Amino acid sequence: MKETATQLHRTHLRSYLAAGYALFIVYASLSPFSGWQEQGLSFLEVLSAPLGQTFTWFDFTLNFLAYVPFGFLLTMMLRSRLPASGLLLALVLGLAMSVLMEYAQMYLPSRVSSNSDLISNGAGVVCGVLLAVNIEAHAWFVRLQQWYGQWFRRGSVSDFGLALVALWMFAQINPSLPMLGSVFISEASPSPFAVIPVLPFSWLECAAVALNLLMLGVLLLTLLHEQRFTVNLLLLALGVVILAKFFVAAVLLKSWALLLWLNSEAMFGIFAGVLLVLAARQLSRKQLSFYAALAVLAYMVLVHWVMGGSGTPAGAMRLYHWHYGHMLNYNGLSQVVALLFPLLLLGYLGWVRAR
Repeated sequence: MKETATQLHRTHLRSYLAAGYALFIVYASLSPFSGWQEQGLSFLEVLSAPLGQTFTWFDFTLNFLAYVPFGFLLTMMLRSRLPASGLLLALVLGLAMSVLMEYAQMYLPSRVSSNSDLISNGAGVVCGVLLAVNIEAHAWFVRLQQWYGQWFRRGSVSDFGLALVALWMFAQINPSLPMLGSVFISEASPSPFAVIPVLPFSWLECAAVALNLLMLGVLLLTLLHEQRFTVNLLLLALGVVILAKFFVAAVLLKSWALLLWLNSEAMFGIFAGVLLVLAARQLSRKQLSFYAALAVLAYMVLVHWVMGGSGTPAGAMRLYHWHYGHMLNYNGLSQVVALLFPLLLLGYLGWVRAR
């Protein structure tokens, strides 16, 4: 009975992550969701077209890498629920998602539906499935799950909270976003040797960074068994975000834009945010819920009404030395996630309070 409860507990988090990643694929595949029309193609014509007609190694690699996590998460989710048939079902669902996205793209003039994309997507699903099967057999994965159960509270509510932590980290990795910011950088140098004018210190941006970090901190406070480890885990998550953000910036951004996401407002805001999280540790669980909701509302008012936001996903494209349409989708998706996170956190806090 204990093993069954533990297995069910693990299933919740896997389900949330798999569902979230499926939504990411839908957004990346069908964005901007406008201009739907019949283009005079049948899906059979797409499948039977010569492979070399639309094939590029860049698209093949990108599509392959995009579907590997999807196959992995589907397998992890379904095998915990259906040990006998979960593997086959994960393959079927992963391939079905690929077919559905390519079929829908036939009705978007801005997208290209191709059989080479179907092959790369399917290869990514298969690789993800095999990766999940291989990982589950390792002892370190079992120890990781044990550590997870020792540090974090159990139940569907807590698993949803952990999925929100992953969502927050994903939103912050985009190098065209300020550090812990939710608006796109608008001040950019037009050439490698031009001097960017020094702007006065913005206390509003500093407050936005502090509140953003506070939202993650109070989320962790509701998840951990031992709240004294909250700041350690908060700094660990922040360190992972900084390293990932720097790596992505080094790969995608122009050299002169490499560190535009890092500024004095971010550094001071992070320091203030950590102090606010330390103060929140002294609150009772009932007080913490009110404190967290107040932080979320203050962040939303500050970012969306007081500061008003700046920049657009398209406006951030001048920072990149890659000019593929995928970058626009990536920027747009990051901004959507950053905007949705406070709303999802409010819903989570209400769920916690109700339970």
